[in-house]
Amino acid sequence: MTTQEANITINRTEFVTELYQSVDARSIERLSTFLADNVNFQFANAPSLQGKAAVLDVNATFFKSIATMSHRIDNVWGQGDDIICNGQVTYTRLDGSHFAVPFATVLTLQRDQIVNYLIYVDVSEL
Repeated sequence: MTTQEANITINRTEFVTELYQSVDARSIERLSTFLADNVNFQFANAPSLQGKAAVLDVNATFFKSIATMSHRIDNVWGQGDDIICNGQVTYTRLDGSHFAVPFATVLTLQRDQIVNYLIYVDVSEL
């Protein structure tokens, strides 16, 4: 194990699965356990946010704007402190209609918490 890899002590696939289970459940409490206090968050083309409180606030607002969502994780890769995953997310709008789109996420961890959270997805039709 290299020094760079020593900071991640968790299984990357399990970490991503549990992260997206908390997101799909729209659980701010569970999501907060994954985030470092100084997290940087970028969702699609929205402005980036810094700090756990700001990230949780914007997620709470987003969660209220949809009925449900479900992520299918197709691949998980890791290098050093970074985890990359991709798949498909299906949103159920408040009117009951569905919207599915591919996504990719890049995470950087320190002490098994996310310090950099970049989500690449086109939600313009949501």
